[in-house]
Amino acid sequence: MLGAVAAAGLLAGALTAPVFAAESADGPELITNGDFSNGTTGWWWTENSPGEVVDGRLCAEVPAGTENPWDAIVGQNGIPLTAGEGYALSFTASASVPVTVRTNVQMATEPWTTEHASADQIGAETKTFSHVFTAKADHEAAQLAFQIGGSEQAYTFCLDDVSLTGGAEPPVYEPDTGSPVRVNQVGYLTEGPKSGTFVTDKTSALTWTLKDADGTEKASGTTTPKGVDPTSRQNVHTFDFGDFDEAGEGYTVTIDGETSEPFDIGDDLYSSLRSDALAYFYHNRSGIEIDADLVGEEYARPAGHVGVAPNRGDTEVPCQEGLCDYTLDVSGGWYDAGDHGKYVVNGGISVAQVMSNYERTLTAEGADGAELGDGKLRVPERGNGVPDVLDEARWQMDFMMRMMVPEGEELAGMAHHKIHDRQWTGLPLLPHQDPQPRELHAPSTAATLNVAASAAQCARLFEEYDADFAAKCLDAAETAWAAAKAHPDVLADPNDGTGGGAYSDNDVRDEFYWAAAELFVTTGEDTYRQEVLNSPLHGDTDAVFPRGGMSWGATAGLGALSLATVPNDLTDAQLRGVRAMVTEAADGYAADSRGAAYGVPYAPRDNHYVWGSNSQVLNNMVVLATAHDLTGEAAYRDAVLRGMDYLLGRNPLNQSYVTGYGERDSRNQHHRFWANQLDPDLPNPAPGSVAGGPNVEIQDPIAQDKLRGCAPAMCYIDHIESWATNEITINWNAPLAWIASYLDDLGQGGGEDPGGEDPGETPSCEVTYSSSRWNSGFSTNVTLKNTGTATLSGWELTWAFADDQKITQAWNAQVVQTGRNVVAKPAQWNTTIPMNGSVHFGFNGTSAGQAADPAAFSLNGKACTVK
Repeated sequence: MLGAVAAAGLLAGALTAPVFAAESADGPELITNGDFSNGTTGWWWTENSPGEVVDGRLCAEVPAGTENPWDAIVGQNGIPLTAGEGYALSFTASASVPVTVRTNVQMATEPWTTEHASADQIGAETKTFSHVFTAKADHEAAQLAFQIGGSEQAYTFCLDDVSLTGGAEPPVYEPDTGSPVRVNQVGYLTEGPKSGTFVTDKTSALTWTLKDADGTEKASGTTTPKGVDPTSRQNVHTFDFGDFDEAGEGYTVTIDGETSEPFDIGDDLYSSLRSDALAYFYHNRSGIEIDADLVGEEYARPAGHVGVAPNRGDTEVPCQEGLCDYTLDVSGGWYDAGDHGKYVVNGGISVAQVMSNYERTLTAEGADGAELGDGKLRVPERGNGVPDVLDEARWQMDFMMRMMVPEGEELAGMAHHKIHDRQWTGLPLLPHQDPQPRELHAPSTAATLNVAASAAQCARLFEEYDADFAAKCLDAAETAWAAAKAHPDVLADPNDGTGGGAYSDNDVRDEFYWAAAELFVTTGEDTYRQEVLNSPLHGDTDAVFPRGGMSWGATAGLGALSLATVPNDLTDAQLRGVRAMVTEAADGYAADSRGAAYGVPYAPRDNHYVWGSNSQVLNNMVVLATAHDLTGEAAYRDAVLRGMDYLLGRNPLNQSYVTGYGERDSRNQHHRFWANQLDPDLPNPAPGSVAGGPNVEIQDPIAQDKLRGCAPAMCYIDHIESWATNEITINWNAPLAWIASYLDDLGQGGGEDPGGEDPGETPSCEVTYSSSRWNSGFSTNVTLKNTGTATLSGWELTWAFADDQKITQAWNAQVVQTGRNVVAKPAQWNTTIPMNGSVHFGFNGTSAGQAADPAAFSLNGKACTVK
């Protein structure tokens, strides 16, 4: 991530369709000779772009082939700025060929700290450009720099009427949020939950009306006032129309005279997103031509980093100076994000989730492997007899294993943390045009364990299709594990952030847990089992599944999900313990979703929305979906669907964060070759690309300029150079693809309810639960009746307490409690239940204060009727 910090200053761009107000500046003029009536006095230019005054304007001749904006500059130094002061900058300009010119007001020396940065598209017609900004620090002698490089063609740049004055009223940015009626702009599954949010000052319930595309009223009801939502600081109501299940297109909801964006109701809403979200990885492959036949002419491009000038290539990459005396072929893999870097710790979680997308189809009831199979996705390997999703994963796995230190070297078996350009490059820049030298960075324990974990998963999944490659993966996994055990605390340097992100991580216990889990699932070796069981994280749900979500720096949950879902040699009790962590975490995320005004299953401490918050939301949804796969509990499924509602428009900004999906979708994400906002000849991001989302830290200049003081869930702007809020990355698209597959499977279940049961079918079990309670304890009797059409052989009844009840003694069943989750299995004499037959069991326990009977039970993963 962090793909646009440049040595010449932090880049930023012109906001599209801004809404702001600013008063005229009345301070003194800070620019010397801005009308060039005194020739070129006060102005300077880089040697390659000499300037002279022509017809009263300063014109510079910019040579062809400059790579970065700062390779050619016209500027003026010695500009005093005062912290907190508002400034108005204006100028007229033209260019003999269409170009994007960046204008920075910044320090005149390193680190080039930027007080203002803008990007304007300039052409042959002379136009006036105006910007208003507030200085964040005092400067005795700041610099105004017009960065005019980065064009393949030679051209003439002309400048006039340059003015910078203080006393300007700082602009007040007001995001265009459209309708206050917020819905999932793609739509809702026919049998799924359907809800939305309404922003209003009113505090009493209001009437909502659902209409079809013809304007016919189809349903109505009343809103539920929720008060002020702390994540947005908006007063909101919620509304629910889940009882309406008529498929159709173009529905809208109207409340108090305001109408939502249109949406559909149906079962085939997510099949294209499944494909598009996975195609993201092919689009961002390194070292291969991107074929127009697969992605269309707009997105086709030459292979990047293959050593064709001016590109240096990835086939023989040296280490940073002083780190090693060898080179490695680290070609292939996926570009991480908006830049051209490739990072093992970010690539590890990404490829693991791409592989897990496929692995879920081998373990989860109703998961459709056909849609990920050979010939189904946009990959050049289609038709080779291997599922396309695994072909895509292999492109990254090959790269990950190439990053390992060779035999005979001091840190043999370790993995280099990352490979990227020596210096930052600017936007836009296609991979094959990148002129920077490439460098390997120091190995790290975290990167090594990412290889161990993902390669172990690779080994078991490729065994059926390519035994030799599977063996290669397993050997790499075991080698990397041994190297990490020998070097358990080699941490990435947090200051190693020139030319690429640092990705530092000072706690690798989670990576050890993940790698041990994957190696155990693949090999069954007890050594790895003991590593899992003896980990300080094992059994600690909050440590394995942080409330804020899994991420590249918090990967233990990946191992727990594999242990919980992929057949392995854990004992029954150990497996129940792992699954209890999954469901306990899912219970928390589901509760967060139910309590949120916008339904989002994400509640970070103090509403601190982090960089890439949308990926945290998605990773919480992965845990919820897995819990639904394991238990069949509709509450988990519903929280996933509400999470998707949030991502696709039911949020404080009324913004679909996925390109190509919804009426108000993000389309200017930070990316070097999907850069239409900076170069009209380049495309917007491909459909199915998810933006990072709200980030309270707003680290980039665009966000700092426009979003200062923003409410947590509104700290987002759809601007290409807001890398802190609007970047796209492989580890954000990976959970999106996973969730899109899960949701498409729900919708494609034919006439079945998304939870797995036919909505017209009577549940095949019935539970009677009765308790006698006293001050600190209780005694409970349970009757489980088989209401199905066949004898039941073997049974497992599960439920969860809503409070702190503890079971102390049980009879007629094996009853195991983990946290608030309970599993009851038969005793030796009641393993079968005939049709219309019942088994009876009971238990005693303790409770503190009021205690409630559970309201939901599942038998072998299917919901029961409760009497």
